[in-house]
Amino acid sequence: MFRLAGIDIGNDSVKLVVGGGGEPIVIPNVVSPGYERLVLQEEDSPLKALDVMVYSPKLRKKKSRYFVGLIASEDPDNTEQEETDNKATSDQSLIVALTALAYAGLAGPSSAIQPGQTVDEVEYVIGTGLPVRSYARYHQIFEERLVGEHEVSFLSTPKLQGRTVRVIVRRAVVSVEGAAALFNMATHDNLQIRDEELYNGCIGICEMGALTTDLPVIKRMAIDNQFSTGELIGLATYLDSIIREVEDQFGYRFPSRTKLMQRIRRHDYTVQRVGEGQADIRPIVDAFFARAAQKIVDLIRKRWKKYPDIQCFYVLGGGAAALKPYLLEAADTMRLRFVDNSEFQNVLGYLKLARNKMNQLNQQEAGAV
Repeated sequence: MFRLAGIDIGNDSVKLVVGGGGEPIVIPNVVSPGYERLVLQEEDSPLKALDVMVYSPKLRKKKSRYFVGLIASEDPDNTEQEETDNKATSDQSLIVALTALAYAGLAGPSSAIQPGQTVDEVEYVIGTGLPVRSYARYHQIFEERLVGEHEVSFLSTPKLQGRTVRVIVRRAVVSVEGAAALFNMATHDNLQIRDEELYNGCIGICEMGALTTDLPVIKRMAIDNQFSTGELIGLATYLDSIIREVEDQFGYRFPSRTKLMQRIRRHDYTVQRVGEGQADIRPIVDAFFARAAQKIVDLIRKRWKKYPDIQCFYVLGGGAAALKPYLLEAADTMRLRFVDNSEFQNVLGYLKLARNKMNQLNQQEAGAV
């Protein structure tokens, strides 16, 4: 029996939600080479130390060991996604996605190994997405890389040592980032219409991620091919600048964007200098985030002028959540709309779109009988 899941393979983090309830699983999209590590005290959560051996025929290195997520975000040899990376073809993104799917398989209700099995096995039908500019060219490639059989073994991961999960992806429903978020906001869990304005209106979306900003225009739940666009710019550029500026001014080095964002989300802007001194990085964050917000507002204003039939503009995604006060200031009299849990709107939409696709297939099969 397969499980339905929505998975947002973001350049900053991979977010996964499995049908049937439960909190979204969030794993930073950071990896580093794995090795035998000295564990002085075991971490209190598996997500804090994802030490995995990943096998997949879709990877260039078919089988290799990695630290994934939070444990990798503190490793000096870690790798984060860059502007030149394409999530449709990125091995790193696939590694983190498969780790998330394997972890969710063990966390689910049917995770016990059945008699005669040597590994856990979990089957999925997943919904996911790509940025506007890469969807048309890469969605089929992306689907082919996800679909199939993969295997993830947990090594020194607390509570999961020695467990191996065979991850079988039966189908991947790929949609456009931002459009999935609107579908989630416009519908109930049973896919009935929740908001007539959003479902039947002409809505602009600005979905800001780590490396891309997508600006789809959606009219009656159909994506406008002419006016939808995307930009290869995201919050990561500004986070990298903040990291460099903090290091230049105060000698403090954040090991990853993930660690910096954790501080910003906690509103903790004080860093420790060598010795007993401390420094306030808030002015640096404010300066770069104000520049990022102005860039986003300029993109929205330009899009709205080109297509004045747009009724309203929603600003979504992890970038929107981080920049909201700066965006409101930069927007001045231009009204922008925000929603709670902005960074989870896409992944919840992907789950609904996967459910919608399976309902359609079931209806077709029933009609053919």
